[in-house]
Amino acid sequence: MIGLLCFVLAVLASPLKSKSRLEAENAALRHQLTVLRRKLRGRVRLTNNDRWFFIQLYRWFPSILQVLTIIRPETLVRWHRAGFRRYWRRKSCPRGGRPQIDTELRALIRQMSIDNSLWGSPRIHGELLKLGFEVAQSSVAKYMVKRRGPPSQGWRTFLRNHAPDIAAMDLFVVPTIGFDLLYAFVIIRLDRRDLVWINITRNPTAEWVARQITEAFPWHEAPKYLVRDRDRIYGGLVTR
Repeated sequence: MIGLLCFVLAVLASPLKSKSRLEAENAALRHQLTVLRRKLRGRVRLTNNDRWFFIQLYRWFPSILQVLTIIRPETLVRWHRAGFRRYWRRKSCPRGGRPQIDTELRALIRQMSIDNSLWGSPRIHGELLKLGFEVAQSSVAKYMVKRRGPPSQGWRTFLRNHAPDIAAMDLFVVPTIGFDLLYAFVIIRLDRRDLVWINITRNPTAEWVARQITEAFPWHEAPKYLVRDRDRIYGGLVTR
């Protein structure tokens, strides 16, 4: 009698339900019938595909809990939560890449950056390599102590304070009208933008550049700082 009453109430309430909700409940009922027909003897056996079907249907339409008969609603909810846990556990697992750095090494990098405030990541990285630690320079920069300001004066402050003692040199290519290439060498002082020296050659060498520097600054007129780029032509001879 109670079952008949529940059936009558469900029929009366069906016009008030949305079409998608009714289709979801019908799909849940049909799949339960499929599972019952598959049963040979004993208890109902659910496969992983059956569980996945009910879980996905429950995610979209939680109202199917009202029509479940072969499994308990709390069991379906437990499956759903377990699926979420497995999903996020798989997402949080490391997928290869760079190996993790030990806690002791991270503490050492932090302590070295605190004790040596003027050291950057290249210097600390070099010291760690001397100690036998295999670590990348980017990892060293990642675990260093972040400072609000630069450890020393910036490049603009350095130029403003030492402009009278700084000169800059550059070697660049000049194409001619006959499609030849000439190499121009220029030296300029930064305080008043004075052009100190200029010369042109077809075959520049380190000896030629060193001779130009010597002729540009005879006697005691050499600047304290000489700015240049990383061209390979500036070798040991030019530095001396």
